[in-house]
Amino acid sequence: MKIYIHPTALTSETESLLPPGALSAMAYLAQNGAELGFEPEKLSQSRLRLIENEGIGNAGFDASSADGIIRREESLQFVTGGAIVETADQWTTLARAILFPSRKAAIKRTTKETDISVSINLDGTGKSRISTGLNFFDHMLDQIARHGLIDLELTCKGDLEVDEHHTIEDTAIALGQAIREAISGNKAGIQRYGFVLPMDEAQATVAIDLSDRPYLRWEVELKREYIGDFPTEMLEHFYYTLAMNAKATLHVEASGKNEHHKVEAVFKGFAKALRFAISRTERTKGILPTTKGTI
Repeated sequence: MKIYIHPTALTSETESLLPPGALSAMAYLAQNGAELGFEPEKLSQSRLRLIENEGIGNAGFDASSADGIIRREESLQFVTGGAIVETADQWTTLARAILFPSRKAAIKRTTKETDISVSINLDGTGKSRISTGLNFFDHMLDQIARHGLIDLELTCKGDLEVDEHHTIEDTAIALGQAIREAISGNKAGIQRYGFVLPMDEAQATVAIDLSDRPYLRWEVELKREYIGDFPTEMLEHFYYTLAMNAKATLHVEASGKNEHHKVEAVFKGFAKALRFAISRTERTKGILPTTKGTI
């Protein structure tokens, strides 16, 4: 990737210094394969020496031949094709966002039974705004966001006067589709992961493979008919539908005495497994976790 750095992104209040974090961020980008271009004649000699002493080279191209531009207006911006695709207050934050763009998706699904809207950011901080009309279900979906570090906005208006089936099933469809859409652009760097989560006397084991081979293996025995306003018979169906629409292989086991604890452990375990499965690092950047060449 060829990145042109506009002079506005390299100026600070002190003439002899670069903005905080600029040197380390530029080195980070270069170490991870980015070519950097800037205009040395528009920088002070002291700033140029700082860049040279860090071993950061200037590829010499201008904005017209760059894949992206780093500039500063009110905040730092990364611009590609004339559109602002990432913004940040700090250089280091912007550099990581350039190498690892946010994976987002939005799904709108309307049928005769439900009207659902889902917005997801897999690289979020765990913020959520959820409303399905089922309080316990909302609480469990919040666990996916919070423990998966996924930003999730989800609303569902369903025919609860009939029963809970359509609301839970269609939520799983939309959520699964959103997860798949968010990662479908580039699966390089993702992992296959499992997580064991204890909750008091209960324990859940969840393993996930975002493989485009949908499958569910389910070993969770529940005896209560309802937990709060959530019908327990729908728990397996929720995860089956989620796996089919995310096109993921999902193995779920849970044991324990308290039904609430078991169900919550399953949701938290799924969140943790998904969080690690979609995590990306510099070491795995660009590497598909398969010998097939595609997932």
